[in-house]
Amino acid sequence: MAAFTSEEVKELVKEHNVKFIRLQFTDIFGVLKNVAITREQLDKALTGELMFDGSSIEGFVRIEESDMYLRPDPASFVIFPWRPQEGAVARMICDVYMPDGTPFIGCPRWNLRRVTEQAAKRGFTMQVGPEAEFFLFHTDAEGRPTLITHDQGGYFDLSPVDLGENARRDIVLTLQDMDFEVEASHHEVAPGQHEIDFKYSNALDMADKIVTFKFVVRTIAQRHGLHATFMAKPIYGVPGSGMHLNQSLEQNGVNAFYDPDTPDQLSQVARYYIGGLLAHAPAIAAITSPTVNSYKRLVSGFEAPVYIAWSYQNRSPLIRIPAKKGPSTRIEFRSPDPTCNPYLALAVCLAAGMDGIENKIEPPPPCDRNIYAMTEAERRALGIATLPQDLSQALAALEANNVIKEALGPHILDRFIEAKRIEWERYRSQVHPWEVQEYLTKF
Repeated sequence: MAAFTSEEVKELVKEHNVKFIRLQFTDIFGVLKNVAITREQLDKALTGELMFDGSSIEGFVRIEESDMYLRPDPASFVIFPWRPQEGAVARMICDVYMPDGTPFIGCPRWNLRRVTEQAAKRGFTMQVGPEAEFFLFHTDAEGRPTLITHDQGGYFDLSPVDLGENARRDIVLTLQDMDFEVEASHHEVAPGQHEIDFKYSNALDMADKIVTFKFVVRTIAQRHGLHATFMAKPIYGVPGSGMHLNQSLEQNGVNAFYDPDTPDQLSQVARYYIGGLLAHAPAIAAITSPTVNSYKRLVSGFEAPVYIAWSYQNRSPLIRIPAKKGPSTRIEFRSPDPTCNPYLALAVCLAAGMDGIENKIEPPPPCDRNIYAMTEAERRALGIATLPQDLSQALAALEANNVIKEALGPHILDRFIEAKRIEWERYRSQVHPWEVQEYLTKF
């Protein structure tokens, strides 16, 4: 996205006759929130004088300390292309501040700033390219989403079996109008499943892009009479939706993961970064796979990573090294799904990788065998552990991991764990249709 100053934003609002500006931010779970203002309030917003009730936002503050302020980032200004030009609507993404002018430590966007600044002190800038998947479903007569898919397409299929192609094309065109550089879009493996990839960028800009991307996908799908969902595993028996995160570090404007003098062209920095991600993977899972449903995707047999290992080509481990090297050298972290809060997900990945670099955590040897086909004894002999099998296990790993806890900060950590423990208990105490079908007539 183009980076604007406050003065440039004011000129664009006047030039394009923008009537309303949405000030956007996320709660700690990554759910996008909006406060709409008229253009007459723009000066007030740009100087950080707009107050809102933080006690109404999940995971923010208590009722007795509810006054908070939004500080919009002018660099995130964009005009929504689907609105009429007369009376256009724009948005800016905000950081959240306290009444005394200090950053709110529970703001996910500010928290990512904090973690990236720590890496910058070591000379590193995180670069990220996501591969986000989603489903398009029909809605019923009342407009409620169903699980009925709009096509019977498969991986890379085209019309006539890919009936979501028109919606996906409009999504891509809209993203391009909003200054995204879309690199690829295609039908995914499951019927009704799609993927759109856009060019890598620095961590903060990419987190902004991911929340914008999800907003655009759902908006354009609705205009086509479809419901877009980023739920990790909406349908049993078909692959779920992931959001692989391609990661690298830049140092002095050069890709720090590339070393032409090593046999695999991976630098020692890259290897330590991999070591850090693998070492902290169980705790990271609580943030990158943050729902009960996320762990229905992380099962063997559907190309979703289950095992804590890495490989140059094999897609069964947690981390894969894409073949393209040079400036494009990167690691592909395969466990995250698009229900995660991208600000928190990138913060914990970067913190884990930096811990690997600082403490020189060597990864185990790469595993280029199909781990899914191995026996448990074979995996144990190679030291290959598994990711947490459910949300409760992931939360326990998070609570025991000081590096990932510090990457979240005490406020986000406490509120996140509290809410997710409640979510787990609600799920655990429910009687699910499978149980009724399995046991009602048997016992």
